[in-house]
Amino acid sequence: MPEATPQDHAVDHVSVYPGATWEKLDLEESGWSASKLEEAHAYLQTLPAASMVVVHKGKTVVEWGDPARRTKVSSIRKSILSALYGIAFAEGWLSLNETLDQLGIDDEPPLTSDEKQATVRMLLQSRSGVYHSYVGGSPAIRAMMPERGSHGPGTFWYYNNWDFNALGTIFESCLGTTIADAFRKQIAAPLQMQDFSIDDAYYVRVAPDTLPHERSIHPAYHFRLSARDLARFGYLYLQRGGWDGNQIVPEDWVEESTHSHSHVGDGRGYGYLWWTNSLRLPVKSFDAFGSLAKYIFVLPERDLVVVYLNHTEFPDDASRLSEAELNALPTPSTPQLATLVKLLLDAQPEHVAVTTPTG
Repeated sequence: MPEATPQDHAVDHVSVYPGATWEKLDLEESGWSASKLEEAHAYLQTLPAASMVVVHKGKTVVEWGDPARRTKVSSIRKSILSALYGIAFAEGWLSLNETLDQLGIDDEPPLTSDEKQATVRMLLQSRSGVYHSYVGGSPAIRAMMPERGSHGPGTFWYYNNWDFNALGTIFESCLGTTIADAFRKQIAAPLQMQDFSIDDAYYVRVAPDTLPHERSIHPAYHFRLSARDLARFGYLYLQRGGWDGNQIVPEDWVEESTHSHSHVGDGRGYGYLWWTNSLRLPVKSFDAFGSLAKYIFVLPERDLVVVYLNHTEFPDDASRLSEAELNALPTPSTPQLATLVKLLLDAQPEHVAVTTPTG
């Protein structure tokens, strides 16, 4: 048998984009296994109630659960903000090398002079070294927070909600707009998101009775989005920031932000508010992740986007709940999600062409 050439496995094609609605993929014509998809669906039904959308080559393979149901996406909000930062950076609104001091960013209680030397890039990488109290987060994450001043800016990775919330403040102060309005104009509208309403974006601020040493002036910014709208966002990143002939997010930003800048254990990495290889799959992937199993998986080698939205929402007042109360909320485990995604990969045709978007 002659040796396979690269042309056997990579074919340039004009990319397909959804219009007002997603087009359904013809499973028989595309080679997907209906029986293996049913096996994946059966496994999904053993997990807590969720919505799921799978997109291959710009069309939906399956839409399970309620793909139009808007659910709080928790920390997927951070990957959304990363996209908005990429747009703002390209337009010259922001510099990644500016420090908190240069931007006039402080907090209550105040930051130290050393903490103010953290740059925007360090916050995007979750490497600021600012271990200040913050709005949101779980008791477990708070318990792992290093002592203030224990690591200098840029020297240590810690999944830091202070960084993420402060990035929201920086974005809004530099651009003079809200995150929600920027998302609506720059992403939701051009992608023709079906279900997004600006009323589904909101802030969580420090409670009035919060102790002084637990306070912060930087709110958490939250979204409720549907699985089929998140699939559009994931497909935008699969297409390297392009959408039907328009470059929405700069291509080099997509590459930079979804590339691992910190190895965080178990083979996972962290970029600019995006994760890499979260499920340790047999193919490369990057993902947006929110608490209680809110996921957008992007698998470029398979031309695939997988959205999983557990219907249980992470409470806005989680910092006031015990670890036992949070653990009682229904959610699948990481190994269970890995099993589900692997079942989907097994249902794909054996020889999936790795395609190069051309339009």
